[in-house]
Amino acid sequence: MSKKLAVGAVVGAIAGLVAGVLTAPKSGRETRDDIKKKAEELKGKAEKVADEAKGAAEDLKDKLKGKEKKSDKA
Repeated sequence: MSKKLAVGAVVGAIAGLVAGVLTAPKSGRETRDDIKKKAEELKGKAEKVADEAKGAAEDLKDKLKGKEKKSDKA
């Protein structure tokens, strides 16, 4: 459920960003520069979130392996 919420939040943020950039009274070059900058920012944020999720998944996997080994000994 939280994964769907996170994906929805990212999609919503992108849609809002695009709408804001496209309706701003700027020249085409300025608009393209703004889009490029925001895309780079979003890419960095997405990479950070992906790294955090990967780390959390690895931690969970390690915890589950530890519990599995304990239950095998019992």
